[in-house]
Amino acid sequence: MTAVIAIGPGAGRPLRSSAGAWRRRTRQAACRVRRVARLRGRSDAGMTTAEYAVGTLGACALAAGLYKVVTSEAITGALTDMLVRALHAA
Repeated sequence: MTAVIAIGPGAGRPLRSSAGAWRRRTRQAACRVRRVARLRGRSDAGMTTAEYAVGTLGACALAAGLYKVVTSEAITGALTDMLVRALHAA
């Protein structure tokens, strides 16, 4: 005697044919997942370049801001004063 599915879409069919259908659907779903992954990879191809560009722009802006702070009169005077005191202490 063969096992038969009693409830669901395959009701009344032998379990063996439903298992084959299940494997077929699983393979098809896996193919769809791989196909979508390939397509996603293509559409994001330039995304890393754009991220690097934004990161570089941010780093340049931060460097410009730090340069302005370090070259200001107050910081230059404080650094000069600190170096002079350090050299006289030794």
